[in-house]
Amino acid sequence: MSRGEQPWFASAGHVGIAQSAAADEHEHPIVLVVDDDVAVRRALIELMESVGLEAAGFASARELMEVNLPDRPGCLVLDVRMPGGSGLDLQQQLALQGFAKPVVFLTGHGDIPMSVQAMKGGAIDFLTKPVRDQTLLDAVMMGIERDTAQRRESRVIHRLIEDHSTLTSRERQVMRSVALGRLNKQIAYDLGISVVTVKLHRSSVMRKMRAKTIGDLIRAWELLPPQIRESGAT
Repeated sequence: MSRGEQPWFASAGHVGIAQSAAADEHEHPIVLVVDDDVAVRRALIELMESVGLEAAGFASARELMEVNLPDRPGCLVLDVRMPGGSGLDLQQQLALQGFAKPVVFLTGHGDIPMSVQAMKGGAIDFLTKPVRDQTLLDAVMMGIERDTAQRRESRVIHRLIEDHSTLTSRERQVMRSVALGRLNKQIAYDLGISVVTVKLHRSSVMRKMRAKTIGDLIRAWELLPPQIRESGAT
């Protein structure tokens, strides 16, 4: 990485933004550029900064993997062919580590098999150099928007899982039955309890799951991972 690339990280041999930055700062999007050509890398960073995006550059996949990646919305711009590991390999490595950021690939040697592999891995686009600035910026913004939405959904699901974990075994059964459209009388018959008891459990479920309406409860149920939903089957 060149000295003029203003890295965001703070690690051995680098000076940058401290990891203790305020939480709201972590939500500012960042574009991570990986290209072994220093001139191309600088140009890409300057392009991102020209539209108000923070960007950080890396000369290789290995250099990127050696730092603590930011827990912020963003997008990766990867050169396909680089010494020490291709952009496609890096895409797979990051996904295995749970850092499945949207990727925009740049290449001067693109072909159909490579683009198919990239898109199957979740890439936003596969662009051939030289690429128009606006075309690249449009792809990057699409990636940031996708990542922001995925992060938002992930937070919602995490909260729902936590709320669901507070339910008793019986409450999970009732929640599942309500979400599947069963009436109070049917639930009472299924579980061998009184309708009054069903209503009490249902009220508790609504409170714990922070659902104001049955519609809210059904949407919460549908967002829960399958293995969590099935935990209320018995």
